Amino acid sequence: MRKLILIISLGILLSNCTSEKKSDKEQKVSFNEELSNELIALKEIDQLAAKNARPPKEYDHLTPDQWDTKKDSIFRTHKIRLEEILKQYGYPGYDLVGEKAEQAYWLMVQHSDFDPEFQKKVLLELEKQVQKENANSRNFGLLTDRVKINTGQKQIYGTQVTYISEKCQAIPKPLEDSANVNKRRAEVGLPPIEEYLNMMSQMHFEMNKENMIKRGVTEPYVYQVPQ
Repeated sequence: MRKLILIISLGILLSNCTSEKKSDKEQKVSFNEELSNELIALKEIDQLAAKNARPPKEYDHLTPDQWDTKKDSIFRTHKIRLEEILKQYGYPGYDLVGEKAEQAYWLMVQHSDFDPEFQKKVLLELEKQVQKENANSRNFGLLTDRVKINTGQKQIYGTQVTYISEKCQAIPKPLEDSANVNKRRAEVGLPPIEEYLNMMSQMHFEMNKENMIKRGVTEPYVYQVPQ
């Protein structure tokens, strides 16, 4: 009887060890080159839409209104694929697709403002990967703010901005506890907000340079960056 109990106990122990090894294997993620390449390719199309307020050369046959419709179509079509990827893999981290493709996925999610519920789902999965150091913590900060603003709340890190056109000055949209924003930004690897706002002002100026100069604005507003 004692022998039988010993054999059964040993069998259970071996079975548990096998299950643990199997579980470890299942958790190991292999690099998916095909998915990585797909995300990088989609990002190129996304950026063509995001960076051009007016039709670029590839679409110069379109009117401004038609180009706006085309851009919206690109963002919405991409979102369908992004959602499929999220359901199949969770948030695609460095181990699955590499740093460039992780960045590409996040960037396209940022442009899915028409579906904040989807952005919230992505944010939850992104947080898990950031905690494992398998995704960019700065992207977590940026998407957190995007979701907050898109759902009518104050942002946390001050990454979502609007502009004072007369001075080409970027200013944060409604922000929680602005006095401590740089402390929070540092926690996720973001630079001081003044430095960030200067960058956004410069980008806004370059994208609208012709119109700015016509209005007498020859350079963007510059904040003093804390040392």
